[in-house]
Amino acid sequence: MQFSTSSRASLLCLSLIAAASLAACGGDDDYVEETPKTLQLEKIGGYSSNVFLKSAAEIPAFDAASRRAFVVNAQSGKLDVLDLSDPKNPKKVGEVNATSVLADGEVNSVAVQGGLVAVAIQAKPKTDAGRIAIYQASDLKLLGSATVGALPDMLTFTPDGKTVLVANEAEPSDDYQIDPEGSISVVDVSNPASLKVRTADFKAFNDRAAELRSKGVRLFGPNANNTGKATVAQDLEPEYIAVSPDGKTAWVTLQENNAMAIVDIASATVKDVVALGYKDHSLAANALDFADSDGKNAVIDIKVAPNVLGMYMPDAIAAYKAGDGQTYLVTANEGDARAWGENTPAYFGTAAVKATSTAPAVAAKGGDVTKGFVEEWRVKHLVHKDGFLRRAGDDLPAHLIALAKGNGGALLNPANFGWCGAVAGDPKTCRDDDKLGRLKITWTQGYQTNSDGSPVWYNAAGVADPNGNRLMYDKLYAYGGRSISIWNAQGAQVWDSGAAIEQFLASDECKLGAKRDIACKTYFNTGHDETATLDARSSAKGPEPEGLTIGTIGSKTFAFVGLERMGGVMVFDITDPKAAKRVDYLNTREDWTASFDDATPPALAKVGDLGPEGLAFIPARQSPNGKPLLLVGNEVSGSTAVIQLNLSY
Repeated sequence: MQFSTSSRASLLCLSLIAAASLAACGGDDDYVEETPKTLQLEKIGGYSSNVFLKSAAEIPAFDAASRRAFVVNAQSGKLDVLDLSDPKNPKKVGEVNATSVLADGEVNSVAVQGGLVAVAIQAKPKTDAGRIAIYQASDLKLLGSATVGALPDMLTFTPDGKTVLVANEAEPSDDYQIDPEGSISVVDVSNPASLKVRTADFKAFNDRAAELRSKGVRLFGPNANNTGKATVAQDLEPEYIAVSPDGKTAWVTLQENNAMAIVDIASATVKDVVALGYKDHSLAANALDFADSDGKNAVIDIKVAPNVLGMYMPDAIAAYKAGDGQTYLVTANEGDARAWGENTPAYFGTAAVKATSTAPAVAAKGGDVTKGFVEEWRVKHLVHKDGFLRRAGDDLPAHLIALAKGNGGALLNPANFGWCGAVAGDPKTCRDDDKLGRLKITWTQGYQTNSDGSPVWYNAAGVADPNGNRLMYDKLYAYGGRSISIWNAQGAQVWDSGAAIEQFLASDECKLGAKRDIACKTYFNTGHDETATLDARSSAKGPEPEGLTIGTIGSKTFAFVGLERMGGVMVFDITDPKAAKRVDYLNTREDWTASFDDATPPALAKVGDLGPEGLAFIPARQSPNGKPLLLVGNEVSGSTAVIQLNLSY
């Protein structure tokens, strides 16, 4: 049967009315949704906490029956409750204070299903065990709580609503002297008043560290007294969880480890830890802009970088079933360095001091390895021909100087980095700001090693020498993939967006602002917490895809991706997991020229949404206005955006 344009419009209107009615009464078993040709994002409303740069809006969730949004406010340590009955005008109607469950506790994450609100609560200190609490969405009544692992972060329900899984990230203390074990709590919430907690931990992998490292899992943190490496269970840090449509399997990103855990939910057991591999930036499809030129002569320059590899290090992950009947995973490949003790001067040592008439000269000295652990460093500082100690007292990681015999340094293999100017014993122009100089990489891998993992030493002339004190880097490992990826259920990559995100942001097609009238390329790879500067983030993860959620409309599945630094939400049609397509991009930041920084925050109502952190998809059948919506928590601007998905057929 065919319909006229007017008849089609009438049917769509009736469909929306039916969707709204179903949402109101909670029934949608017979709801059938038409498949759109495409969609376009439109911001229709929002709520502002009026708190800048304090993470006052992070993770959103939605309850259809009460028409309430629940938003993590890290600044207050509470959960903000918003009335979303009118999506164009959300209003705060309450809050959940975690201190009633855990003294000094702070809300870290939230998930909602079937009228239940699950909240992850971080302890103080964060290395202590946290808690999960279950509230009733309609009246915020506390139904029950239970102890989980250290630093419970993201949590999610299984499709049947009977189980909540919690990613216990278990970050170390700032001085790295306390490092709890990462784990996944599997919580039976079928009786919220009596929660039953089981723990999927990584203890069984402690004697398999060498095997995991050989597969490519990044295990590199120190133990508490710095006499060796942390155990596998301590080193793995669960970040984000996706659950299979049948509720039997969970996949957990281990961000800093560039890996993924596969969990059997019924037995609460980690079945495998899968390395995600590395992105080869020597390929044209994986080109990137790796130079920010220190703010000088900034240009958009997306190109290949031989022997530079990207560590995917995904943050958010989601699972969906494709048309072939198989389950696939989509990840936002943010990247995240371990950097603890960054504000502790003792960790970075003492700078050299010249002699004066009243005091003798003091040699530069490396820092105290018991005061932190920092793996991130710029290439220009890593491979300076004068060695590491020139940065003592500034940003020289104590663990690096300890590795390099106290007065060592590093070199770039000219066979691998001749393309940027390296010669034996001197990286030369590879250190320049418009080359690799300012790219942030990890010093913990990429240098030549012996079979036991110890460094192969070179002398300052670039000649292999057991008595030398120079590390020789064959490869450089940068943070994040600047992309989204799709993986199969075994953790093998089937698709990656490659250079597509940066290339789009640099194109004439890309526009910014609610009216889409500002050229993206004018502010390409800018930051999210200060006055926009072209190219500012190119040397550090670029646009930084971080938050992600998926939504199915008709027979199509879409991924909604928040670009943390550049800002905005990018949409991909991932219906075909091997051939995903970009659909739309909306960045509601309006003021890109006002002068502001963390000391002088902007007028938030004028500047727009900054720093998307978490996203939640609301299908039309549950939406207050009968249209699919997207909630976005923006941590920098402290605002929650309500975005409508305008569908075309």
